[in-house]
Amino acid sequence: MNDIQLLLVAKEKLQLYLQKGRLEAGCDEAGRGCLAGPVFAAAVILPDDFENELLNDSKKLTEKQRYALRPIIEQQALAFAVGIVDNHEIDRINILNASFLAMHRAITQLKILPEHLLIDGNRFKAYPEISHTCIIKGDGKFLPIAAASILAKTYRDDYMDAIHLEFTQYNWRQNKGYPTLHHRKVVRGIGITHYHRITFANQADQLRLDF
Repeated sequence: MNDIQLLLVAKEKLQLYLQKGRLEAGCDEAGRGCLAGPVFAAAVILPDDFENELLNDSKKLTEKQRYALRPIIEQQALAFAVGIVDNHEIDRINILNASFLAMHRAITQLKILPEHLLIDGNRFKAYPEISHTCIIKGDGKFLPIAAASILAKTYRDDYMDAIHLEFTQYNWRQNKGYPTLHHRKVVRGIGITHYHRITFANQADQLRLDF
């Protein structure tokens, strides 16, 4: 067996569904641990014959791979949607509730109502009249969640690239609002913008934010 074959064997095959025959939507968010910008979430319903060898947890892919996958997901999905909760809402309701709200907003926009939700993570606020299953590291286990992770990540990255032009000193085009050393130094030096999460930016000396 050569190196490529070994890699393919070692890679865990992502599953298309939790329960066969049930219309399931995968849900995931991006931007939870950032100092600035909104949290984005996506919901995706894939067809029962969907196949893609590259699709995986967005964190395991390169930027080029993520953006190559986005149109494939959007063209082949039965339904997809993206929900957003801005930094002001995050400060009001906290990031955990904001993540749930962003997912709810994405689910509400789906053109097809799913029968069940596959949620990345270990907690979720139930969506009215739709059952759900929380799956730890689900974006690396189920294709619909992986697809949602791709959409949430790329749409949020696009947003951060756009607002970077307003405040280039924070380098959001590169750090996407996460608490990098440079980002934290600039916050300490010149303060925050109206895109910053006040409850997070006050902790800019931390190496990372835990939730």
